[in-house]
Amino acid sequence: MRLNDEQWRQLAPLLTGTEYSPGVRAKNNRLYIEAVLWVVTHQRAWRNLPPEFGRPFAAYMRFRRWNASGFWHQLAQAQLACCELRTMLGKIADHGDLYMQRAALRLARKANRIAYGEKNQATANRPEWGRTSPETSDSSLHWLGLVLSPEELAAAVES
Repeated sequence: MRLNDEQWRQLAPLLTGTEYSPGVRAKNNRLYIEAVLWVVTHQRAWRNLPPEFGRPFAAYMRFRRWNASGFWHQLAQAQLACCELRTMLGKIADHGDLYMQRAALRLARKANRIAYGEKNQATANRPEWGRTSPETSDSSLHWLGLVLSPEELAAAVES
């Protein structure tokens, strides 16, 4: 999806990285916004970004920084005359929220894998007679941790 000139005129003053902004200047903010729109509308991974938008990793890292700072939500809430532009920015903000949720789930799964690995190492050092039977082992908790939310997993452990 491409921004038309009127949409760009409304959006450009709100962006960081212009020649009047402190710090590093962006080479082409418009191209970057169009790259993000491409990823969001096509629902593709950043690595599949067409070469016309520049380096995928650079665009991805910039998206992460803007997302972490809440900049996408600021843009989505800006008073813009173009309804279509507000809708596009809202979709980008929603995509950023989904990205943050997925990242939190990845971290929770990683913590579960680490905890499960530490627990297995502790039981591996016990003598054979001290091990629990497969029916009472916590190996099923590992698999539950991969598919359940942390709250659901805590409820399953308590019961």
